Amino acid sequence: MQKVLGSTELEYAFLFTLRKVNSISTEGFQPFFNNLPVDPYIKGNYRTRRLSRFIVSQDKLIKLPHGYLFQSKDYNPLVGDIKREFAELDDALIELDIFKNLVFAFSDSCKLHPEAEIGVHQIRTSCSPDNFGNPAPEGIHRDGTDFIGIFSVDRQNIQGGETHLYTAKKERPVFNKILYPGELLLINDHQFFHFTTPIKPMTDGVGTRDVFVLTSPSLLSD
Repeated sequence: MQKVLGSTELEYAFLFTLRKVNSISTEGFQPFFNNLPVDPYIKGNYRTRRLSRFIVSQDKLIKLPHGYLFQSKDYNPLVGDIKREFAELDDALIELDIFKNLVFAFSDSCKLHPEAEIGVHQIRTSCSPDNFGNPAPEGIHRDGTDFIGIFSVDRQNIQGGETHLYTAKKERPVFNKILYPGELLLINDHQFFHFTTPIKPMTDGVGTRDVFVLTSPSLLSD
């Protein structure tokens, strides 16, 4: 696992920024969200996910060996201090140009140092009339990394799911917005806490929220 940099060591100390990634057509991602394994560390079976780690070497995306996700309880009071394991991203997904463009957009926007390790979480949160979905069950939090990117892929039959940024947990959010498909929110994890509100269906039936969450460093260990 790569060392998390101190806030004074960040090469590019931006706060947060929202951008539309025009080089990505999100429709190409959608089939890959239909077969995600259930996240076994969250009760309710409403969240499914995969996770892999990469480095960007010049104009190539290189997948790194399988690893385990670990966060301390200081950052994740719900499932911190647990060595979590998730299935790898689908190989066919990784080969897509739109996937490579997403990781390149994150790396370029954060001005990551050469061969910085990047974790890519593929997450679907589901809801039904009887069960709301909670994209952030740990509450208002930091991830314990340097940079975070939240990329919206799809929203189907849902309301809610608004992303908030805070300078302190007990303060009002300094940013609050629903992220729509194609939007990438970039966050300096040293400067902000983040949270996404629960989702519920707009009509009868299931609703889903699909995102990629990218972090650097990846928080993955061998």
